[in-house]
Amino acid sequence: MKKPPASQDTELFRQALDGVVPLAPSNRRAPSPPPRRTPHHTAASSPVIDTLSDHGAGDTPPTEFLRNGISRMTLRKLRRGTWPVQDSLDLHGLSSDAARKLLLEFLRNASQRDLRCVCVIHGKGRHTGGEGLLKIRTRHWLAQCAEVLAYCEAPLNAGGGGAVWMLLKTGTHPG
Repeated sequence: MKKPPASQDTELFRQALDGVVPLAPSNRRAPSPPPRRTPHHTAASSPVIDTLSDHGAGDTPPTEFLRNGISRMTLRKLRRGTWPVQDSLDLHGLSSDAARKLLLEFLRNASQRDLRCVCVIHGKGRHTGGEGLLKIRTRHWLAQCAEVLAYCEAPLNAGGGGAVWMLLKTGTHPG
């Protein structure tokens, strides 16, 4: 079939729209932008004190963590996605020191906002001889943070072995 010339296209389009009435303006609000992915500082915020240690991290990162006194059912619910992920932090490409600092700021910010479930993406970081250093250290640091009640590897569609979902304490606002 031959394509009609451009002027015929325009005329056909006008004929197709004959009698069409434009919709009235909507009273809907434009969607708000997604939440920030990195913590932000306010003038009143104090620096985060780094109390995390790299010592004893080992060579194999744990796939899950559960703080003493927390039911194993809590970990099962976390794995099943009972709590929606409310914010996330991506540590890809950062040095160990920068990642540790950003992680602490992110956790403090999440606690101040009373977030219950967050995700940290550390990447798989495969290198010769074992697991990625950032993956190992991030999971080691999370176990040292009092606000982290539990964590587990994210499901494959949310990062798999390159991310963790965390359940945080609520109602506590550390300095």
